Amino acid sequence: MEVSARRAPPRPPSPAAPLPLLAYLLALAAPARGADEPLWRSEQAIGAIAASRADGVFVASGSCLDQLDYSLQHRLSRLYRDQAGNCTEPVALAPPARPRPGSSFSKLLLPYREGAAGLGGLLLTGWTFDRGACEVRPLGNLSRSSLRNGTEVVSCHPQGSTAGVVYRADPSNRWYLAVAATYVLPEPETASRCNPAASDRDTAIALKNTEGRSLATEELGRLKLRVGGGSLHFVDAFLWNGSVYFPYYPYNYTSGAATGWPSMARIAQSTEVLFQGQAALDCGHGHPDGRRLLLSSSLVEALDVWAGVFSAATGEGQERRSPATTALCLFRMSEIQARAKSCSWDFETTQHNCKEGDQPERVQPIASSTLIHSDLTSVYGTVVMNKTVLFLGTGDGQLLKVILGENWTSNCPEVIYEIKEETPVFYKLVPDPVKNIYIYLTAGKEVRRIRVANCSKHKSCRECLAAADPHCGWCHSLQRCTFQGDCVHSGNLENWLDISSGAKKCPKIQITRSSKDKTAVTVVGSFSPRHSECVVKNVDTGKVLCQGKSQPNRTCTCSIPTRPTYRDVSVVSVTFSFRSWNLSERFSFTNCSSLRECSVCVGTGCAWCNGERKCVHPFTACDPADYVSNQESCQVAAGKPPRTSGGGRIQENKNRTNQGLQVFYIKAIEPQKISTLGKSNVIVTGANFTRASNITMILKGTSTCDKDVIQVSHVLNDTHMKFSLPSSRKEMKDVCIQFDGGSCSSVGALSYIALPHCSLIFPATTWISGGQNITIMGRNFDVIDNLIISHELKGNINVSEHCMATSCRFLAPNLKSSKGRMNVAVKLRVQDTYLDCGTLRYLEDPRFTGYRVESEVDTELEVKIQKENDNFNISKQDIEISLFHGENKQLNCNFENITRNQDLTTILCKIKSIKNANSIAASSKKVRVRLGNLELYVEQESVPSTWYFLIVLPVLLVIVIFAAVGVTRQKSKELSRKQSQQLELLESELRKEIRDGFAELQMDKLDVVDSFGTVPFLDYKHFALRTFFPESGGFTHIFTEDMHNRDANDKNESLTALDALICNKSFLVTVIHTLEKQKNFSVKDRCLFASFLTIALQTKLVYLTSILEVLTRDLMEQSSNMQPKLMLRRTESVVEKLLTNWMSVCLSGFLRETVGEPFYLLVTTLNQKINKGPVDVITCKALYTLNEDWLLWQVPEFSTVALNVVFEKIPENESADVCRNISVNVLDCDTIGQAKEKIFQAFLSKNGSPYGLQLNEIGLELQVGTRQKELLDIDSSSVILEDGITKLNTIGHYEISNGSTIKVFKKIANFTSDVEYSDDHCHLILPDSEAFQDVQGKRHRGKHKFKVKEMYLTKLLSTKVAIHSVLEKLFRSIWSLPNSRAPFAIKYFFDFLDAQAENKKITDPDVVHIWKTNSLPLRFWVNILKNPQFVFDIKKTPHIDGCLSVIAQAFMDAFSLTEQQLGKEAPTNKLLYAKDIPTYKEEVKSYYKAIRDLPPLSSLEMEEFLTQESKKHENEFNEEVALTEIYKYIVKYFDEVRFYLASFL
Repeated sequence: MEVSARRAPPRPPSPAAPLPLLAYLLALAAPARGADEPLWRSEQAIGAIAASRADGVFVASGSCLDQLDYSLQHRLSRLYRDQAGNCTEPVALAPPARPRPGSSFSKLLLPYREGAAGLGGLLLTGWTFDRGACEVRPLGNLSRSSLRNGTEVVSCHPQGSTAGVVYRADPSNRWYLAVAATYVLPEPETASRCNPAASDRDTAIALKNTEGRSLATEELGRLKLRVGGGSLHFVDAFLWNGSVYFPYYPYNYTSGAATGWPSMARIAQSTEVLFQGQAALDCGHGHPDGRRLLLSSSLVEALDVWAGVFSAATGEGQERRSPATTALCLFRMSEIQARAKSCSWDFETTQHNCKEGDQPERVQPIASSTLIHSDLTSVYGTVVMNKTVLFLGTGDGQLLKVILGENWTSNCPEVIYEIKEETPVFYKLVPDPVKNIYIYLTAGKEVRRIRVANCSKHKSCRECLAAADPHCGWCHSLQRCTFQGDCVHSGNLENWLDISSGAKKCPKIQITRSSKDKTAVTVVGSFSPRHSECVVKNVDTGKVLCQGKSQPNRTCTCSIPTRPTYRDVSVVSVTFSFRSWNLSERFSFTNCSSLRECSVCVGTGCAWCNGERKCVHPFTACDPADYVSNQESCQVAAGKPPRTSGGGRIQENKNRTNQGLQVFYIKAIEPQKISTLGKSNVIVTGANFTRASNITMILKGTSTCDKDVIQVSHVLNDTHMKFSLPSSRKEMKDVCIQFDGGSCSSVGALSYIALPHCSLIFPATTWISGGQNITIMGRNFDVIDNLIISHELKGNINVSEHCMATSCRFLAPNLKSSKGRMNVAVKLRVQDTYLDCGTLRYLEDPRFTGYRVESEVDTELEVKIQKENDNFNISKQDIEISLFHGENKQLNCNFENITRNQDLTTILCKIKSIKNANSIAASSKKVRVRLGNLELYVEQESVPSTWYFLIVLPVLLVIVIFAAVGVTRQKSKELSRKQSQQLELLESELRKEIRDGFAELQMDKLDVVDSFGTVPFLDYKHFALRTFFPESGGFTHIFTEDMHNRDANDKNESLTALDALICNKSFLVTVIHTLEKQKNFSVKDRCLFASFLTIALQTKLVYLTSILEVLTRDLMEQSSNMQPKLMLRRTESVVEKLLTNWMSVCLSGFLRETVGEPFYLLVTTLNQKINKGPVDVITCKALYTLNEDWLLWQVPEFSTVALNVVFEKIPENESADVCRNISVNVLDCDTIGQAKEKIFQAFLSKNGSPYGLQLNEIGLELQVGTRQKELLDIDSSSVILEDGITKLNTIGHYEISNGSTIKVFKKIANFTSDVEYSDDHCHLILPDSEAFQDVQGKRHRGKHKFKVKEMYLTKLLSTKVAIHSVLEKLFRSIWSLPNSRAPFAIKYFFDFLDAQAENKKITDPDVVHIWKTNSLPLRFWVNILKNPQFVFDIKKTPHIDGCLSVIAQAFMDAFSLTEQQLGKEAPTNKLLYAKDIPTYKEEVKSYYKAIRDLPPLSSLEMEEFLTQESKKHENEFNEEVALTEIYKYIVKYFDEVRFYLASFL
């Protein structure tokens, strides 16, 4: 079993805390978080599913029972009767693709006794094994053995049905199982599978006492089938109004036909079977044969309504399925109960009050709610906010949602989920009993947990509420359509609008006339009016026309005076700001005076002056009584609508009927299946089409959805016409044609099906000459328009194909003119969409070496043809063999098999029923082999005699010896000559590289862009979290909750108490010291504890600082006994991490205001320099770098290519001011992905804003004349090296020259994706086996170009020179004192360290210097310099990380007191900045001295600074989460903490 969903984190335990001081902490518990749309997969087809209220979900498949949690995480598996084995073993009989309800090995799965006082829940399971056995297990623990079991309880036939329900009956108060089953099947082959007892052979419904050991049947606990009656198939069992109901239908298991109407049997909810009658159910409306099969059942108990899915017979292969095959019908339970009669129709009864010949009265459904569909399989109904909601499963894997309106009318179903594999949905849909926003969708071997609504698809409040989905509502704080539980503070009724509010309650900006000389701008709708601000601004000038704040409990209103100058205001923007959301709208008053209708006028933002009957500017004079500013007022102002010119009559277009003979005739529609994209050339055939002037096609799918009316596209001739059909969702639709408004003539059914999906291409390798039979396996291939082979040079090649629903066959095209080995893409065209289907690999044609003819009898010949080994899969259909003998006589040879040996492959064929086989074998001349388009003639293998070898062998030996001597001497001379040439080449290369490096150092200049726009700083919250938790990303998300609207009164009382306890300094210090003394309190735990403490005390920085002082003094006491210089050097204690966090909090403002800009400029400049040269995309090594480990010394020759890039206009970026033609410089060795990045950066630099799409959402096309060619990193033209490694395509690979035009376009979703590179790919660094061969081409004329790493070390210096000025600017911004003042935190802590040194009589100045260095540069600045992603919203590449490590090392060397002794063998990372370090050291010493010489800070100044910082960060974090984590540590070491606390008391 497997689960394709992430595992939810476990709930924290609730341990007992015996210490009275901490007892209140027991209430803390963090809620578990689930995953969206998890999936669980079984090894067998699922036969039953049920959900309990507290113990998860239970699934039965094969002989296995699985228990899952509500997120479908697997808990436990049990085989029937706890047998040996596992759940992966297959069962003996596989179920059909569409099993009938209840037709499986698992028959019952019933949780019961849940919530009963003093009783534990139980699970009753029924199986076909052991003659229909049942087991009763504890619901919460499947690992325990079964409590009770019995046989002959359920049907023992997998095809048979079983339905049951468990209830408690008075007065015995015992639990009973009412079970209906098909105990006997008429098929002889299945009857032999099990032999029920004689007493069960005529039983239909039985009552079992579940308290008994063997689930015995009570004496009066059996209802029998009518003698001579047929089999009954039971679908469900449920309780209602004191009775047990069993929906079923009579079914002939031999013929597969329903023999009667679906019915409902009723017995009393009692301790014995009391038959209360049966009633037939008629859901046959809209189908000529009626619907005699019942597929699914659901009781909507809140409405006393029962819903069922009914179906007509469809045949074995679904060939009789039509748009009206299935239907959803709703019946009133009161009517079923009233019309049920106790007659002997299907069951034996002792009552004889029925007349002979009476038939069950057929109950009619609620007509308005009936929904007709082509392929429904399941239903579940419920009531949400007084709305009836029905979920429907379909046979093609869709989950539909129906909402009943007034008078029980059904709406058009919404598709809320589709299974990609189109597996039929199981007949039972199960709701999540814990969270009502989920439903469990079962299909085949899989169970999914699906959200019951797609609220997020509604983009506005009006759209959200108009959809009338009771699960969805508008969340003001998120400004999204959400579930109520997903809306922050959804408990505040004003924050979440449900559908009961109506779309009119949505917030809307309204302009009204408050008085004769004032216009009021306000918001109407349902929302909280507290704390709002409003601004009205002239868009053209930017001038604020009005600005205001709301009064208590009132909405903000802007009053704009009527002034002549305001009449020229053409466009205004209005913004209303509430606490956590904004409402903005733009109004244009340009054409007010030209509008003539009230509704149109006010719809544009203008106002209608009713007295003057004209549209006016809203800021102009108009009497308030005549002022109209909304649609409702327009209707009142307009009064009665004006009469039309035709006297007020509306002309109706009545259907015209043909007089006399019918002249139009419809024969067929082709094709009968199309994809959900629609189809532009659907042909209808018939007669007399040219006689009609108006022809329309009407498509009718689901009965409650609107019809599609399509005008004819083109009448081709009298017998053929063409229609263009629109896109639609998956379903079967009824088609009819209407001529000149007459009656609609039926054409038949048309099926909309999903897009084709390819699963396998076989064979996947073929020969270059083509002609091999290729088969594609998958589904929905009967809707494709073309099969296309996409070739690099020849473009798209249309291939003649023969397709059925699940397979396509075609002949591989001939690509003889292309290179030997290549990969071509196989694509399917559906309308204008191209679907990737896989790759077909072409290899060189097969090579045949000879043949032999053998004859064992005179009437048969065996021909064995030898072929070199290859990877082709040759079938009988691909090959044709002919043997030529005598005087060009020809015999066909029948292919038998192919045998592959170590050296050669042998093809065996036979020629049978001939005469004189021996003479034919002797006279054979050649064999002709046809493989598709390849035709070859193979010569016979020669067999030399022994004497020939004896004569020739000595002669050959002499020749070989002389030749070997001569070749050896020649090779020796050649080797000597080549060595001399290679030494000359090496010397030349060394000279060239050294000269080029020297020239580059003197002449190269990097054009640094000083104006790089706004620095992308992270907000404080994300900066702090990345600093606090650099390696624990899992903690970050739990603190990112928006806390601005949090009510302080909502905090848990236990958390409040813990918060107060932490604010006790003695308690907190004692807890920290106690935790640090525990051996298993790791360094990671110390860092996490310090970070949680920092967040918990974020708004109490003064107190946090005092804790830091106490802990630092304690640390000094420990360090003074050992090495004081090592203090604060590592992060091994809570205080050291606490100091890092404290510095981050206090220096965040200084970092942003002073250091941020030069730091971002350094990162940007470094990136520019790196990208100026080649960068290997696989290893991230580059020619220009600061780190020798990241140096690309295997650099190829490269050049710059200037491209003319044209950006496609996309909805995400439609601004007219954007420049879409940009010149971009790339390198010819750049991959297509690298070129995309440079093009994106150029667009950003040119326009100051991004393009609007992600890199993986765009593609590049090379424009060559009128042809376009898509550029990809890997395609069919990619070079594949000998060891199977694929070389990535580059700009040079496509031979793109200067001035070439490249188009940037938006990719079509789901059809192409970026490649994830692996060890099977390479870019600039070639594999060792290819590196030598790469330089043996024609350009080098056999000379090998040597590459030595040390030749390129000058590139390190070149990179250093390029960034030197920017780096020094950054360093000096860090150790400078703006306005001769040091940041408060630095001055305060340095003075603190000086004071502590004096107290401890430390006279060595080096100790204090090291303390300061360890506390500020080492603990804070180095962490920032190495991690720019902590400060900016950027991505740090591994290469940038390597370069920043070199810079950070130079930075720390500047603070070191040790003089560096570097030699020639020292690492380049040290040598690079060796000459600069002495200067930096002097500046650092001056920096430390300047801070010490500043006047000391008073305690009042420091407290004021810390208080201001605390206020800045109020409501930034969820302190409750931090307190919860601190609590976990206290509980973990509870005994130790209690002991140390007790020692202080």
